[in-house]
Amino acid sequence: MTHFLRPRIIIPIIIGFFLTGCASVENRQDPFESMNRAVFEFNEVLDDKVMEPVARGYKAVVPDPIEMVIGNFFSNLNDVVITGNAALQLNFPDALASGTRVLINTTFGMLGMIDIASDFSAVSDIDLSKRNEDFGQTLGRYGVGSGPYLVLPFMGPSSFRDVVGIGVDGYFADPVTSVFLMRHVNHSVHKSLDAVVRVPVATLRAIDARADLLDTEKILEEAALDKYEFIRDAYIQRRNNLVQNSNVADVDYDEGQ
Repeated sequence: MTHFLRPRIIIPIIIGFFLTGCASVENRQDPFESMNRAVFEFNEVLDDKVMEPVARGYKAVVPDPIEMVIGNFFSNLNDVVITGNAALQLNFPDALASGTRVLINTTFGMLGMIDIASDFSAVSDIDLSKRNEDFGQTLGRYGVGSGPYLVLPFMGPSSFRDVVGIGVDGYFADPVTSVFLMRHVNHSVHKSLDAVVRVPVATLRAIDARADLLDTEKILEEAALDKYEFIRDAYIQRRNNLVQNSNVADVDYDEGQ
């Protein structure tokens, strides 16, 4: 499940983890395993009862070309976050590539609904392929440790560092969830935009992201003896690889959400 709810629950989550006194010492990367497993089970039930049925209905109703257009649109919005974080990391080639993607896809690709930049990259020597950067990775690139592994309600795998990253990206950069971009807007107008535009768009993004994971979840269910451990270990390894800019598959280990 995507992170459209993340900025609004970060502070309560951090407080809750600090107030939790009984931490296991069996896994130093997962000292809150008992609590994490409880949250994991909650997320699994929520997914089984709500998100998966909605996602399957979405795929059944929405034609594949329209689904691709919606996915491209949200991918283009995400390129804004990627561009900012690549620049913060002084990774100017990736920042330039991602910024160019936003420019091309927004102007010539009908607000990102058509991924012209990727098509152009495929037939030329100019690499405008999709990158993957967020503020959690930016912190990691500057030496900030990931901290304990966390499972967040509604959102799945994370860490102390990535919770901060989610908050910064959501507040400052993400075109859908950013409060910073809207803070100078009249309060009544801001509230109307939330109700009429931002909330529906964020909800659609979450459903579209969940629909993309339906096939991945099936493979995960068949491969994992302990789904919680599999997701945890895969998430930690993938985040470490992303911080080091290693080559990793672009897969979201979000408990199928």
